[in-house]
Amino acid sequence: MAFTSLLGSDAERKVAVAEVALRAVLCGLGALAAALVATDTQTRTFFSLQKKATYTDMKAMVLLVAAAATAAGYSLLQAARCCCCVALLRTSIRPRARLLLAWCVFACDQALAYALLAAVAAALQASVVAKQGLPQLQWMAICALYGAFCRQAGAGVACAVAAAVDAALLAFLSAFNLFRLYGAKA
Repeated sequence: MAFTSLLGSDAERKVAVAEVALRAVLCGLGALAAALVATDTQTRTFFSLQKKATYTDMKAMVLLVAAAATAAGYSLLQAARCCCCVALLRTSIRPRARLLLAWCVFACDQALAYALLAAVAAALQASVVAKQGLPQLQWMAICALYGAFCRQAGAGVACAVAAAVDAALLAFLSAFNLFRLYGAKA
């Protein structure tokens, strides 16, 4: 059974368009999350002493910026790969090469989804501590002092959550694209 006859050419095209769209959304959300968090600063004066809050004060936010920027760059490269593969669908690509490419995309998409979800979870936990404090350890809520900083960081974390959901959807789609190749041999 031929590769394109498993789903049909119209369904194949719809899956490819969905993948390109999801990768474009991930690229935009990842870049936006990284930009919002990385450019977030606020300076306050306490008794003639200036204290500047930046995202580097919280290591979870540094991890989030790195993961979101990586997700944006990776999804941009993969979107270009998708466009090239759509152009090559009409030509015959060797099944072994197609299978190897599908395995590589699957593994990278899985790794990206897990890394982005871990970074988002760490950033969410740090954000809760920043918002509510931790009275048991006598950590005060810093969002009462740095409101603008926390609002912008919150917007960046929200974009990162949406990017993580998008990355998870892409991981499912790449798994579907991989495992349907095995069904084509039946």
